Amino acid sequence: MKRPDFLFAVLALCFTALMSLPWLVPHMGWTALVGLLPLLLMERLSTAHKTKHFWWWHYGTFVLWNALTTWWVGEATVGGAVFAILANALQMSLAFGSFRWVKRRISGALPYLYLAAAWIAWERYYLTIAQISWPWLVLGNAFADSTGLVQWYSVLGTLGGSLWVWASNLSLFGLMVALSDGRMASWNAKARVAAFGGTVLALAGPMLWSACLDFKEEGKPVEVIIGQPNYDPYEKFESLTQQQQDARYLNLLEGADWSSQESVLVLAPETFTSRMFTDAVEGHETFLRLQDFLQRHPQASFIYGASSFERQLSRTPPHRCAYDMGEQPGGVHEWILTHNTAVLTDSSGRYSLYHKSKLVVGTELTPYPGFFIPLERLVARMMGVQGGLMAKNVGQKEIACLPFTAGAVGTAICYESVYGDFCAGYVRKGARLLAVITNDAWWGNTPGYRQHLNYSRLRAIETRRWVARCANTGISAIIDPRGRLLAQTPWWESALLQGEVQLLQGESFFVRYGDMTGRAAVFLWALLLAAALFRGRTPKG
Repeated sequence: MKRPDFLFAVLALCFTALMSLPWLVPHMGWTALVGLLPLLLMERLSTAHKTKHFWWWHYGTFVLWNALTTWWVGEATVGGAVFAILANALQMSLAFGSFRWVKRRISGALPYLYLAAAWIAWERYYLTIAQISWPWLVLGNAFADSTGLVQWYSVLGTLGGSLWVWASNLSLFGLMVALSDGRMASWNAKARVAAFGGTVLALAGPMLWSACLDFKEEGKPVEVIIGQPNYDPYEKFESLTQQQQDARYLNLLEGADWSSQESVLVLAPETFTSRMFTDAVEGHETFLRLQDFLQRHPQASFIYGASSFERQLSRTPPHRCAYDMGEQPGGVHEWILTHNTAVLTDSSGRYSLYHKSKLVVGTELTPYPGFFIPLERLVARMMGVQGGLMAKNVGQKEIACLPFTAGAVGTAICYESVYGDFCAGYVRKGARLLAVITNDAWWGNTPGYRQHLNYSRLRAIETRRWVARCANTGISAIIDPRGRLLAQTPWWESALLQGEVQLLQGESFFVRYGDMTGRAAVFLWALLLAAALFRGRTPKG
């Protein structure tokens, strides 16, 4: 039988287009509800034609999807982009390949339930314990710019959106198969009504649920001032002095309305200042300039990002990624740990620190250090270079909030805002407001920074908290608990955003009970996998 390669190629392109639109075009999240159909049809054709080496077709399709939606990572690191695209597509392909293996051992609809469960279980792994984690294309993120459809994320979270995508696509696929096989002709009226009604429910039910959900809680109003200084990151780290950067930012703030006598929260972006030692914050040049500004505006409190260093004295390294600065008197060594830090300070001179916990693989985090650090040292010796080649930031083990005078603030630093259950942890710790500080300029004017902004909208819905977002070059924004962008700045312009947010109490269902969808998917995946392992191969014929 002739291989339908041309049809495979058409279906692969259709899948790539439909599944990329939600990440590239505003308000196109609905295309994900049908976007998996070409892939499922391609797999059905491959089974019918007994196509050999079909793995390369679905792996290539996933590579295309990853490349079209996340190519912009290459603006910061070409090697990192290639690795992220190929490795993420590989994991998708492994999940899909395991479905094809289960399909040979179990007949009927169960393999398709396995596929949905395995995919969502893999997404949960990415979002929780994986050290090499790139959850940008979690299926539930397809609705990040279609938030009116997913107000129920406050109950089921982003993986609930992944479940919706699979339920919709599999329901439609089941109808298509029943029609093409002629089996529907033998169904009675009740079976047909149930089949069509179930499909309509899978497609439209979550939309109706979203329309019926409302959020009316009111809290304590607080004014926020967000300064977007618009530093080119290469200029910032290579040519601008810290004094020049501080002066530009503080001059920008002078244009704000400071007439309010109530508490005001002022945000500056990620890595706003550098070379700050955590045991000497009070003497750091940026801290002193901010204190001078605060004496003139005592109602204000600052949250700003810092590249910080921590000194520790011990005979052995306190962390795998600690830098050894040499032996000190008494036989101890001075070790330096680097952090990506958020600092909160007010006019009293007090300050609090939070070190970024979710680190970016490659630039901040060396994954599986027991393997990669010895490999790094071997490569370094072979290349004849000194020092480390891999990332050596140290994250904070336990999540914590910053104690703003009017109420605790959960401050997600850049990449952390991609993780729903992680951000819900801020609220469990008492956060009444979420802040996001970031620097998205490394990617240039590409879809990356817009996608990142929209993920903050999902965090607002999941936690039912206001979000104040400060980005170095944009987009800075104020987001309400329904995920609506109430105010935003332009991209790549120096801008000042001033508005009001509310400090809320209470916990959404998702915050209180966590990611129930992901946990259920892991259980179902394990159950179906065990059934496949302990059952013989499905007979042919």
